[in-house]
Amino acid sequence: MTDEFDRLLHFTERDLPAGRHQLHRERLMTQIHEDIRTSSPTPASAANRRNPFLRRAILIPVAAFALVGAVVTGVQLTAAPDGSGDSGLATGPLLVTEVGSAHASGATQLLNRIALAANETSTPKAHEGQYVYIESTTAGTHVRNDHGKSTVVSDKLHPRQTWKSLDGKNGWLIEAGATDTKGITLDSDVKPYLNAPSYNYLAALTTDPDALLAKIYNETRGEGRGPDQEAFTTIGDLLGESYPTAALTSALYKAAAKIPGVVTVDDAVDAAGRHGVAVARLDETSGQRDEWIFDNKTLTFLGKRTVQVNPVPGDTEANLIKPGTVVFTTAITTRAIVDGIKQTPAQQTPARAS
Repeated sequence: MTDEFDRLLHFTERDLPAGRHQLHRERLMTQIHEDIRTSSPTPASAANRRNPFLRRAILIPVAAFALVGAVVTGVQLTAAPDGSGDSGLATGPLLVTEVGSAHASGATQLLNRIALAANETSTPKAHEGQYVYIESTTAGTHVRNDHGKSTVVSDKLHPRQTWKSLDGKNGWLIEAGATDTKGITLDSDVKPYLNAPSYNYLAALTTDPDALLAKIYNETRGEGRGPDQEAFTTIGDLLGESYPTAALTSALYKAAAKIPGVVTVDDAVDAAGRHGVAVARLDETSGQRDEWIFDNKTLTFLGKRTVQVNPVPGDTEANLIKPGTVVFTTAITTRAIVDGIKQTPAQQTPARAS
């Protein structure tokens, strides 16, 4: 089963839109776990289970559904139980923004300044038995197909909480609209790797920027939409959905400065409404620009967003997503080490907080 999970997750992540590897990995895995745990011969009970995936389309091969007893030729995991394509969150206003001007000059200098600031911060040392806790605000935009009619809809901005053990084997997700109030398991036997790291995995990575970038290029070869975009995506995922040390965070920024095509954007807004300067890269295939947003004064990482900058070439449903649409947005509001699943920093035992 572990080998099947690993192979399936690798297949899924390879073709994902930029910036979504870890989040989609969690949701694919938890959906499979949930289907196995709650499988029932009655169609009604299966139809009433909520789908924890974001509405971004993922094409899943037949082998994936063999794991949970389903036989299909490929599915978009975007549909609600009623078949509308809306799993409960797509009730917000369409997420749009003014497309900021990108500047090729200055990106290296800005990333080196951000790296210096990151290296001067302190990160708590985690102890065995503790968990990485990340709280964020997030939303996305997708094409919804409702009885043959396609429309572009955006989620409401909503909270997301994750807990992950240091070895990556145990975890929990609570996300409004994607799980119930109790949440769902993120337990996994998959060995941590770059696009699905654990705290311990990150702690063992090199902090030499050149060696780190070489590792990223080597281990993501053939994935995504080109090596440079995939390297940028991988680093962005590590910054947003994990808790690297100050030294590794600094090295990741220095590594990103070496990726061709990285630019700066003077003003970008995260999902919490915070303005900042952004480091970004345009995916020429999708016309989408991934932006990492930083506080203007402290250069602290605030969050990420993906903006449709150019029209999508060809005659596809993706053409409905017009330039200026925010395809995905997230803001990190809390990142901490806690003593247990479902525990928040406010409940943390002071003696264990260091």
